[in-house]
Formats: sequence, structure tokens, C-alpha cells
Amino acid sequence: MYLRSLKGLIEKRLKDNKIIILTGPRQVGKTTLIEGILSSKEFLEINGDDVTDRSYFEMVSVEKLISIIGNHKYVFIDEAQKIQDIGNALKLLHDKLKTVKVLVTGSSSFEINQQTSEALTGRKWEFTLLPVSWHEFEHKHGVLTAQKQLELRMVYGMYPEVLNQTEDQAEILKSITSSYLYKDILALGNIKKPELLDKILRALAYQVGSEVSYNEVAQLVGADKNTISTYIELLCKTYVIFKLPAFSRNLRNEIKTSQKIYFYDNGIRNAIIGNLNPLPMRNDVGQLWENFIISERMKYNLYHRRLVNMHFWRTTTQREIDFVEDGEGKISAFEFKWFAFKKVKLDKEFQQVYDTNIKVIDRENFREFVL
Repeated sequence: MYLRSLKGLIEKRLKDNKIIILTGPRQVGKTTLIEGILSSKEFLEINGDDVTDRSYFEMVSVEKLISIIGNHKYVFIDEAQKIQDIGNALKLLHDKLKTVKVLVTGSSSFEINQQTSEALTGRKWEFTLLPVSWHEFEHKHGVLTAQKQLELRMVYGMYPEVLNQTEDQAEILKSITSSYLYKDILALGNIKKPELLDKILRALAYQVGSEVSYNEVAQLVGADKNTISTYIELLCKTYVIFKLPAFSRNLRNEIKTSQKIYFYDNGIRNAIIGNLNPLPMRNDVGQLWENFIISERMKYNLYHRRLVNMHFWRTTTQREIDFVEDGEGKISAFEFKWFAFKKVKLDKEFQQVYDTNIKVIDRENFREFVL
């Protein structure tokens, strides 16, 4: 069991009279986290994957809710995106049964937000749980043991089941990418061609760290640009990938509309392309390091509730910076290098214009960046 960073935050907010909504990819431990928080309490659990459970909350009334919940003071609704009109049901729970604490999980941000955003305005706290963070990993195993596993984590990633069953981690990743990964995407988008989705994922996996052109991906997989855009949005909403937009503010030749795409987990990315070879046998170590360190920073920002925007920076003359954060009153810039001894040329004009220093993050100092 890993102590998740969100546990204390959710327990604190549970004292408020608001609904807790926890989203994130399948298989990252959302159910385990909520059940752990409620372990010392009597609670009613509703599973949105279960047809019978779903029927209880569809076309629901106050009277029906009272009969379902009974004397329970805590209600946990798992995979809530599967329940039709869940937003109104949760609104009734919040407004009419004020002594009941409600916790909700879902593996699709789109479905949950679409059904609850208007109905639950001012009535909810939202959190996102991702694969195990480096902080959580270190907390369980210690700094030295965690450090020794860095190369393995860059290949196999940080999904809880992968970490807990290291002898079967390749098979577990194959299982996740062949079933759970697509389950919500196919249902959410009513997609009839999973093979096209697989082609798009493979194309994006090979382009980690590079600017992504929807037109190029469309030509590569044999689809039109609008289809590519739709699929990529679905992949973002189901927590497979996330976008890093270009940073632009003061310099005339800055790229403004481009974007990069990263995977929330290295292991998922590597399983998709069928390459789980160790680092010494790979030619994509730089890509793996960049994806790993940016996804870990994403977790850090989410769990610390930091109000920052994440970007990359490039100009039309090919000057570039791997990562720029804009928020909390300052701009911070970073270059990512796996090998610490390699000399890095830093962009002086960017540092002067934006009044910041560019910091190089490598395998020797990355802890301060992700902790």
C-alpha cells in the first residue's frame, strides 16, 4: 500500500458540507484511496459498473434516495460516470440529505464534469489521482531504494499494480494497455475502430518531446485531421495523455500555437510501442526522461494545488526550452538532461526578457524538482 498524497487533502475537505469528486485513470488506486479514507466508518458503496447499482440512482427521487441510503452517513459512488444523470442525483443528495457525506470517483473527467458541473456548482471539491508519484514511492521505499529503481521506473512506470508485482510488470502493463486503457475511451467516444485508436497512440508515443502536428499524424495513420483531434481529446479526458502548449508573451518570433503531447505514465507509453527494454538498450532515453520528469511535475503541481500553467518554449529560429511554468507571480524555466555531465547552452535572451534563470534538471538533482 502506498500512502497517497491526496489522502490528507480529501480527509480535510470531507469535513466540509460538499461532495468529494475524485477522477483519474483506471487502475491508479482511486477506489483503494476512498475505501481507505472510509475504512473506520460505516458507508454505503455504489458501483457504477454494476447494472443493479446503477439502476438505484437513475431517475432518482428524494424518497428513493432516503430508502437507499438508510442510516448511512457516508456514501461512496465508484465509477460514477456510468450512472445516467448522476449530476442531479448528487445535487439531491447534497441539498436534501445534508448530514450525508458523499464521495464520488470516475475514470473520465469529461463524463463526470459534463454531468456534474452545472448541477454541482458550489457543491463539490474536485481532485485528480494519477499513478504513484515519486514522493509517494520514496515515502514507502526510502530515498536510496527509490533511487536505485529510477531506470526501471522510466521503463515500467508508476502504476500501483506494476510497483507491487515487479516480477510480472511487463504482463501487467500489457493487460492495462489492452483492456482498461481503451475501455472508457471506446465507450465515451462511441468509437467503432479501436485499431485506429491504437495507431494514433503509437504515433503520439513516438513523438513524445516533439511538437505534434495533427496533419502529420492524420497522414501517418490514414485518417482526417478532425478525427485525430477528436481522438486526442478523448485520450486527454480519459487521462492517457496531456498537452503542453507553447509559451509566448514578449518575443516577436516565439511559436504561439504549437503543442507537445506527453503520457501520464512511461510504462503505458512503452507498452503501447512494445518496447520495455532496459535503458542501455534504448535510443529514446532522452524522450523517456523528459516524459517521466514532466509527468512527475504534473503530479507535484496537482497534489500541491499549485496555480501554474505548464508550457514549452520555442522560436521560429529553433531556439527552445523544454519546460516553462507560468504562475504564482513568476516564470520558471527548465532544461531536462539525463546525463549531468553534458554541457547545456542556455538561452540568455529568454532569461533577460522574462527575468528568470534556466535550470538544468538531470538524474542527480531531479528530486528537488518533483518533491
